[in-house]
Amino acid sequence: MWYLRAKFWQVLGLIVLLLSTTTMSQVAQAQRIKDVAQVAGVRSNQLMGYGLVVGLPGTGERTPFTDQTFRTMLGNFGINLPENQRPQINNVAAVAVHAEIPAFAKPGQQIDVTVSSVGEADSLVGGTLLQTFLRGADGEVYAVAQGNLVVGGLGAQGADGSRIVINTPTVGRIPNGAMVEREIETSFAQSEFITFNLNRADFTTAKRMAEAINDLVGPGSASPMDAASVRVIAPQDTAQRVAYLATLENISITQGEAPARIVVNSRTGTIVVGNNVRLHRAAVAHGNMQVSIMENWQVSQPNAFAQGDTVITPNTTIEVQRDDARMFDFNPGVSLNDLINAINQVGAAPGDIIAVLEALKQAGAIDGELVVI
Repeated sequence: MWYLRAKFWQVLGLIVLLLSTTTMSQVAQAQRIKDVAQVAGVRSNQLMGYGLVVGLPGTGERTPFTDQTFRTMLGNFGINLPENQRPQINNVAAVAVHAEIPAFAKPGQQIDVTVSSVGEADSLVGGTLLQTFLRGADGEVYAVAQGNLVVGGLGAQGADGSRIVINTPTVGRIPNGAMVEREIETSFAQSEFITFNLNRADFTTAKRMAEAINDLVGPGSASPMDAASVRVIAPQDTAQRVAYLATLENISITQGEAPARIVVNSRTGTIVVGNNVRLHRAAVAHGNMQVSIMENWQVSQPNAFAQGDTVITPNTTIEVQRDDARMFDFNPGVSLNDLINAINQVGAAPGDIIAVLEALKQAGAIDGELVVI
């Protein structure tokens, strides 16, 4: 068991190191504006509808709202059932249909839809969705869905009540299953400005974006509004605005560094440490482990007749004991990665290091935000 725990923490330490290296390389690399921001008003919209799936091989349902929907559908075709007669059907299922209509979608274009059972149907495999109106938040119909379902799940049941279910047989998709009937208006061409909204709000990134646009277009063309938005003067002609935006979104900028943050998943034991997390002087009692981290600074200088510069280099010493000692001891300025490596050497369980992190945060010994998910 100790060997498995040690292996686990060795792998975790490697992941943290890779993530830290990746973070630093991303900070140094320039990214296009289109990869770090979105144009305000240019977005997709959610649509939803309610309909019937028919043609199921006995895996449907018989519920009051399914019967009512079935009666309404027959009534639309002039077929009226007696009020006291309940339809004897088990190959029909009531479903919720939802989709996302992208920005600038035009009538006649097709979008994918997802179909989910809302009743007691066992499976939607082999079913066909009848014509279903998809409405937006304003209640208007923007698309109409219909077609054969593609279901990735599978369900089977024996005569003795035994049952097996693979994936989710009550949810399916219809590629290109909805036809757009109405275009959703956007504010893209209705204002004298174009506003970029950053995917991750950051004052440094907003400032750099405005400076990069002004360097290309001209001073005063762009101005940061806050940590998340940059407003840019745009031409009034739609064709010119499209070409203008195509140029702007390909400008390369360097994002500001992310805040010092530690993300902990208490259920899986996953720990991700940000690049700028640092520790203050503190001592933590936990189990029978003692970890000492010493940060010594050394002066390195060339010989009298050699060329070179005098530099100061860090020399980190980590000592681990696991007898009857009960204290963690480390100097200020040490990175959290050094602490994790130290605890890694004694094969601590994931819960141990999470408990240590929470205690350090409560003691004010961590420069960074602790996020538990």
